[in-house]
This record gives sequence, C-alpha cells and structure tokens, in this order.
Amino acid sequence: MALLFTKKVTKRFGGLVAVGNLDIGIREKSIHSIIGPNGAGKTTFFNCITGFYRPEEGEILFNDHSLVGLLPDRIVRLGISRTYQNIRLFPNLTAMENVLVGLHGHLNAGFFGIVLGTPATRNEEKEAAEEARRLLKFVNLAGKGDFLAKNLPYGDQRRLEIARALASRPKLLLLDEPTAGMNPRETQDMMDFIQHLRDELGITILLIEHQMRVVMGISETVTVLDYGKKIAEGTPAEIQKDPKVVEAYLGRGSATEESRIVN
Repeated sequence: MALLFTKKVTKRFGGLVAVGNLDIGIREKSIHSIIGPNGAGKTTFFNCITGFYRPEEGEILFNDHSLVGLLPDRIVRLGISRTYQNIRLFPNLTAMENVLVGLHGHLNAGFFGIVLGTPATRNEEKEAAEEARRLLKFVNLAGKGDFLAKNLPYGDQRRLEIARALASRPKLLLLDEPTAGMNPRETQDMMDFIQHLRDELGITILLIEHQMRVVMGISETVTVLDYGKKIAEGTPAEIQKDPKVVEAYLGRGSATEESRIVN
C-alpha cells in the first residue's frame, strides 16, 4: 500500500522544469531512496511534498489526503516531517528545547493557560519534557539535554535534528542527505539508526542520499531522477546495473563501468 503517492507532479522556476511529470509511490513502512546527480530535482521534490513549494501541475496524496496547496504546518500535523541537507537546529537553544519545539504542534495549552499556569498546562508541560527526554534517549543523546545545540558534535547534531522531527510524531520521515559530512564510522552508525527507526517505530523513510553505499545498503526501493524526471526505479541491485543510471552519473558511453556507482 502506498502511503505517499504522486501523479505527474511538475514544478517550474521560470523556464526551468525542476521536477517534471513525476510519478512515485512510497510503500508504507519502507525505506525508499531518491538519488540523482546534482540539480536532478530531489530537494525540490521534498519541498513540494512538505508545502514549501506548490507544484504547478499534478497531485500529491498522503493517506488519501491531497497535500497540494496546504501550508507546511498543516502537512506536519497530517504526519510528515523532515530534516535538511544543511542542519537547521536552533543553535542557542539546548537539545531539550530543540526537541520541545518539535512537540509544539501537539500541545493544547492556550495563552491563558500558560499565563495562569493552570494544572492542565503544568501537566502537559511535564509530559512534553518526559517525551523530549525519551526521544533524546532514543537517538542516543541521553544526558545531553542541557547542552546547547551548537556545542554538540556534528554527528550528534544530525541525531538531534532527527529527534526534533520525530517529536511531531510522523508517519513519513523525509531525510535529506543525513550522512553528509560524516566519517565512515558515523555513516555506518547513521545507516543502522535509520533502519532502527523503521523497524522500531514503523515509520516510513524517504531518503535523499549521495553516498551510494548508504543507498544500496539500506534501501528497499530506489528512484533515480535526472533533470527532474524519473529515469529508473527498482531494487538497489536493479538500479546499479541500469544503463540509464550509469549514463546519468558517469556520462554517455560509460555503461560498462556501472560498478563504479556503488563505490
């Protein structure tokens, strides 16, 4: 069953077609990767899903709800959250406070409840703090809740961003290059963690990633974009042998070198 389904999604910037007639189905509880050369339209597609861009044509359905035209906060409440290629934490807030920001959409306290400090508001704040601590523990940041985000090591900042995304209780988590800038050990840890997210929480993962070792190691389905269009889709084994994929990455005439894609 497709949790997210797009049909002929097209996004233009002036005369440039960043995403063109894109059809993708993301199966529930799967790890699905989107790959392609720089400028292929991957992040633009993420921005269309999450409401930062509105496609000129096509449909995006999530749990049978149309996402086209919805504001980002409404899409988060429907159950979609994301991280970014460049980490976007609040650097001068603590790790705990960053996660609490992600929980905000599920809190019910109003202005007067906060000002008057009503019992219901205090109980909700206590529950939110407990949930934030649980999420920090889940991403292996237990004991670091009082650290300023900017003072955490790079790998921990990546995990904190995921914890904040998980705080919105997503059914679908979009990860934009989660291993960017990581060393081999950190990369392997992140690969294991992404699989753990799916297996432990049952969250569907949609992943943009340039490291083919990551893509081929954890994905069940891979979609390949080039100049905004889907040129291939299948299992990792199928994708790495596809001549169109080899050409997109290495140039025409390089089909015999497909093994280089996975290095």
